[in-house]
Amino acid sequence: MSVLILHLETSTKICSVALSQNGILLAHSDQSSDGYIHGEALTLMIEELLHNSNTTLQALNAISYSSGPGSYTGLRIGLSTAKGLCFALAIPLIALPTHQVLFQIARENGLQKPQHVIALLDARRTEAYMEIFDSEGHSIQQLHCALLEQTDVSAFLPALVVGDSNTKAQTFWSSDELIWNHEALSARFQAKAAFEAFQTQQFEDLAYCSPIYLKGANGILL
Repeated sequence: MSVLILHLETSTKICSVALSQNGILLAHSDQSSDGYIHGEALTLMIEELLHNSNTTLQALNAISYSSGPGSYTGLRIGLSTAKGLCFALAIPLIALPTHQVLFQIARENGLQKPQHVIALLDARRTEAYMEIFDSEGHSIQQLHCALLEQTDVSAFLPALVVGDSNTKAQTFWSSDELIWNHEALSARFQAKAAFEAFQTQQFEDLAYCSPIYLKGANGILL
């Protein structure tokens, strides 16, 4: 069976869509700006991606989305778009935690044993949503909101650091054993994990699923 999956990435200021078949990337499109453009751009990007790929919504077998944490508004737009399409098309929804997508970026950009992966997403001020993985992708420090100036990562070196808080983290962390990867988040990095989730039927309940916020819109930890 050929499995065609549409991927959505809206957890940061980057708005990104991608299309894969059996875990192999077919096409993708990324847009970014100083503000959040997801509400205006996402559906148009999906339409253009499918048109340029000579396929239709009806051909899709599933949709995956980056489930956070990240931008409160961006996550809501991504999930509501994915839910609406899944309801209309009667296809399953796959949620991929954003830090797992960041790990995939590290894996595809030279990750070596025994390096760890420190995945960081901006949480404003000197905070970052942080999770640490071993080189096989197992979480060895669970997702949390970290104050970078109070965070010691020496126990996890050598490490590859990935995510949009790299520049911020470099202000506080300095070590020759830290490798800084600046690859931006993109829906194209969901292809492999989404296909694996489809094969094992790791689907969301469309009525009850929600993003991983970690912090509310007012910045208070949830």
